[in-house]
Amino acid sequence: MPTTTTLLAFAAVAVGMVLTPGPNMIYMISRSITQGRVAGLISLGGVVLGFVFYMLCAAFGITAIVFAVPYAYDALRFAGVVYLLWLAFDAVRPGGRSPFQVRKMPVASNKRLFTMGLLTNLFNPKIAIFYLALLPNFIDPEAGSVLAQLLILGTLHIVISITINSMIACAAGSIAGFLMARPRWLLAQRWIMGTMLGGLAVNIALESRR
Repeated sequence: MPTTTTLLAFAAVAVGMVLTPGPNMIYMISRSITQGRVAGLISLGGVVLGFVFYMLCAAFGITAIVFAVPYAYDALRFAGVVYLLWLAFDAVRPGGRSPFQVRKMPVASNKRLFTMGLLTNLFNPKIAIFYLALLPNFIDPEAGSVLAQLLILGTLHIVISITINSMIACAAGSIAGFLMARPRWLLAQRWIMGTMLGGLAVNIALESRR
């Protein structure tokens, strides 16, 4: 089972990933701003179902790979490092955008909101790589069932995502208005996220296998 230290470290990574701009956050915030907080929360419901799908696929797939392929653990670890560095660069690169920059969208039904939230997540490479390349960094094959560890960590990520994204969906309009009136805050938000992700990448790269 994951140790308390592992859970806290993973939670920090999960928070950083949730707060990093991506298709899921952009879609949810856009819906919240366009149709209100309820629409944002319905969209989030679809996104969460996508998380469950990825978690189950990763749990059973990674469990098999870790035990069947030599050095698979290290390969996944460094793939995660590369991806975190790319996200860090994408957050601070010139011309980057904050998800709170308002994007107007046509009004959609509740069913379409949920479905599009699900599809946005299923076709989101950020989430696919998170579960396939970052999650394995927190698995210790010698600490018990790999499958159980993956399910516990995946569930923790989903809980964190629901908590943070629910608050963002409810406050999206106010946050967007505040940040759009203060361009320097928008830039600061991007640099804070980029710095956090870059630091996590370096930490994972320097960490020896548990």
